[in-house]
Amino acid sequence: MALSSHFLFLCFIILCNSFLISQSLEFVYDGFNTSDVTTDGSASIEASGALRLTDKRPNRIGHAFHRDSVPMFNNSPNASSFSTYFVFQILPDYASRGGFGFAFTLSPSPGFPGAEGDHYLGIFNSTNDRNPTNHIFLVEFDTVNGYNEESDGDANHVGINVNGMKPIASDAATYSENGTRAKEEIDLESGEPTQAWIEYDGVKRLLNVTLAPINSSKPIESLLSEPIDLSNVVKDKMYAGFSAATGKKFSSHYILGWSFKLNGMADPLNIDRLPIVPNSKSPSTSNVELKKALIATFSVMIFLLLIALGSILVYRRVMQFEHLEDWELECPRRFRYRDLYKATKGFKESEIIGIGGFGAVFRGVLQTNGTEIAVKKIMSNNSLQGLREFAAEIESLGRLRHKNLVNLQGWCKHKKDLLLVYDYVPNGSLDSLLYNNSKNGNTFLNWEQRFNIIKGIASGLLYLHEEWEQVVIHRDVKSSNVLIDSDMNARLGDFGLARLYDHGKNSHTTNVVGTIGYIAPELTRTGKASTSTDVFAFGILLLEVACGRAPVVCEAARNVILVDWVVECMQVGNIYDAVDARLGSNYVSEEMEIVLGLGLLCSHPRAEARPNVRQVTRYLNRDEVLPVFDHLSSAGSRRVDEITSRFLSLGFSDSFIASVYNSSSSVGRISASSFHSGR
Repeated sequence: MALSSHFLFLCFIILCNSFLISQSLEFVYDGFNTSDVTTDGSASIEASGALRLTDKRPNRIGHAFHRDSVPMFNNSPNASSFSTYFVFQILPDYASRGGFGFAFTLSPSPGFPGAEGDHYLGIFNSTNDRNPTNHIFLVEFDTVNGYNEESDGDANHVGINVNGMKPIASDAATYSENGTRAKEEIDLESGEPTQAWIEYDGVKRLLNVTLAPINSSKPIESLLSEPIDLSNVVKDKMYAGFSAATGKKFSSHYILGWSFKLNGMADPLNIDRLPIVPNSKSPSTSNVELKKALIATFSVMIFLLLIALGSILVYRRVMQFEHLEDWELECPRRFRYRDLYKATKGFKESEIIGIGGFGAVFRGVLQTNGTEIAVKKIMSNNSLQGLREFAAEIESLGRLRHKNLVNLQGWCKHKKDLLLVYDYVPNGSLDSLLYNNSKNGNTFLNWEQRFNIIKGIASGLLYLHEEWEQVVIHRDVKSSNVLIDSDMNARLGDFGLARLYDHGKNSHTTNVVGTIGYIAPELTRTGKASTSTDVFAFGILLLEVACGRAPVVCEAARNVILVDWVVECMQVGNIYDAVDARLGSNYVSEEMEIVLGLGLLCSHPRAEARPNVRQVTRYLNRDEVLPVFDHLSSAGSRRVDEITSRFLSLGFSDSFIASVYNSSSSVGRISASSFHSGR
């Protein structure tokens, strides 16, 4: 009986010890000559005792786990505290610049079936990334940036991840020497051994990650200190281990020593006993001397070459490109191409807000300050005309500043790309607002807005023609080149065809450019642009805004010219028949008369009959009475007759239109290719 009781007591002691052991786990490996670590994939334990996760070959995945599971819940709702300390070493392939890194993991099983390499580090794949059912915790030591991005870049950071490769916290790989606050960078791919500590406090629910070079003591200040509750992440039993992967970039990833402890601080490693990995960065002494000599020679050659290239560039800029130098000195700043590339999401088609003969306009957001911009990408193909338009817009709009002109922020030349950067104008172009169907949710312009837009365009033209230091002929005034800002104010833009000349002198421009329907009759005959040809185009724009019709409309297989149509309405008895039917009667009659009358007067076929832009602004502001309306009677029935009579007396008659407007009408029959930059 006594013997039986003694036996039962021993069994009870053994069971208790087994229970206690099951609730704790700790181990220390100063090298890996042991069967307690299982490996798969490209991972293996080398003869030196180093645990190699991957070698320098592309598209490799390697895993290594401790054989025994980690009990993560000790009769408590909170995940257990744990601490791990290891020394790792990454030897990159310098031809591929190395990659992709490795991670310490806690996972429900000692393996990751179906995992992918590259940025997934052999842990996840594209289908289960960020899936909460993974129950995987990891700390990544990443050497290639570009996860979920279009291209890979250099990286050197540490991240805390849960169930996926998007870190919940990350920072560049650095450490602080004890006694100092300055942070020193640790190059994870330096080829030198590096120490890492990962410590989780289950009570405080706090995770600390710390790095240090092999010859430094543990820093007091952690690299990462992140509040995190692992109770909802881990399961009752988890496996501790490492995973590494390569892709097009590749490195050898080694773990030299590893200690782990549940509910306590991991024991230190004996640094002197850690295995030594042959470092490909450590050639023989003779090779070192040879490399030094080659590097010195190469450096001198590069220095001399840079001096020669610099001299050539300075000579070319001074002797041949003085004008371009003026742009850089006097015009807005030059943007970096990569900033514009990022701002427009790589010039994605979804970011296009406008397309024309010049190319496309992209909406963008500068990552530096969050400013919205519009980027015009000119399709030059290195053509002389494309470069001319690019230069003209910088030279003219770059120094112009007016509330009714589009503000040019800067420019960029990158290989064949010519880029202009403007303020983003949110309501788009005037033509899109005039012709879009309001039933589809688009903005409908009421008369008050239209009249204000007209006055804004006139104010901008007055600045260009008379108020700036030089005369600026826009040469492409049209509704699609008028942008509407958030306050529904007009801003005239697109100065790719603009020409400048001094006040008191005549323009020497002799080639026909512009857009069909807006080109003055004399321009098709002489090719000579002037402020008067801008006024003609503005007159067409006035009629366009009032009538809601394009300058040239194809009806019944023939081209109908807007000016002809307005005159026809006037001739049959009532000029108000030309008013945009969508306005109904919701407009101010006096203002409508001014706009229609001024539109006809500005688009008069004889240039000498047109007012200048200063007179135009005075008429619109009612500082002067338009000659057509001077001394009109106020009787309503007679007023229409009198207005018609006055206009016809100015030359708007059947015979006059047939003879003089023939050239204008013929524009509708000329192909767009007849005009170099008709947009």
